[in-house]
Amino acid sequence: MIRPTRALAAALLAGVVALAGACSSSDSKGSGSGSGSKATDKVTYVTAFGAVGRDAFIWVAKQKGYFADAGIDIDIQKGAATNSNLEQLKSGKAQFAALDFTGAELQAGLGKFTDWRAVAAIHQQTLVSIMTTTDTKITRPTDLKGKTVATATGSVSQTLFPAYAKLAGIDPKTVTMKGVPPTALNGLMAARQVDALSAFLLSQKALETVSKKQVVVMPYSQYLSDLFGNAIITTPETIATKHDLVQRFVGAAMKGLQYTVDNPAEAADILHTAQPTAAVPAAVGEITAMKAYVTPANGAPIGHFDQARVERGLAVLQGAGLIPAGLTPDKVVDFSFIGGS
Repeated sequence: MIRPTRALAAALLAGVVALAGACSSSDSKGSGSGSGSKATDKVTYVTAFGAVGRDAFIWVAKQKGYFADAGIDIDIQKGAATNSNLEQLKSGKAQFAALDFTGAELQAGLGKFTDWRAVAAIHQQTLVSIMTTTDTKITRPTDLKGKTVATATGSVSQTLFPAYAKLAGIDPKTVTMKGVPPTALNGLMAARQVDALSAFLLSQKALETVSKKQVVVMPYSQYLSDLFGNAIITTPETIATKHDLVQRFVGAAMKGLQYTVDNPAEAADILHTAQPTAAVPAAVGEITAMKAYVTPANGAPIGHFDQARVERGLAVLQGAGLIPAGLTPDKVVDFSFIGGS
């Protein structure tokens, strides 16, 4: 009886070892979901533009541990606007990026950059605006006739101006659009070398600080209400091969975005700690100003893309002659992460 018992024990032990080995092998192939797995996905993310208040949420999500909880090790790189960020994604140097959604739509519509999809909306409306100081006496769009407006060269602000002007009742040909480096905008306005700026409305606080004057803001969204602002994008390949990673990334980023708009002072401090060149007062101003643009209508979750609005926005761009007909919502947004009804 001794030999059969020993043989049975040996067989059971071998089975346990084999089972443990199989479990270990399975665990080592985990996707890094942040739950019961030590595996971590390393990704690179590019901000919309530098390190400013509107991009603080990504540093907040990292500092608060939202990405770590999702099994993601994020490397945050400072971006340099739409075209540069699209190039980063195309080259594989980044897996995720933030950028102006309308600017990216224009690139896709013209066939210049098509290998991207938005997966979450940071701002529910375009942030592009006309800004001027009160001493110019410009208080409405029609006052821009015969004036000079500075804008970042080649920016979406410059591209969209003719469409905005026509809807606002201005002949765009009566306004001189002066393309300048983005960093020169506030200085030119403060020195009254131009009559107004076409820039993101979130920089109102920065302009007030530089000019030491009150600022008048005329949002493009007053007439172009179906255009979204910044969005998080990735590639169709990443979505197809790493759908779970994209889902976890979007979830962590949106938690950071919600916390940021709910706690602007703390978020600005986190940004400043990570990027000391980011001024806290300006960041607080941007974050406070963007809260109204982050929350979707009708109780939809933060980051939501409304498919009907995306379609109407594309129709506006096509109707203005900025892109040819043919671009459809599914070619610019993947609605499977936060959805769009």
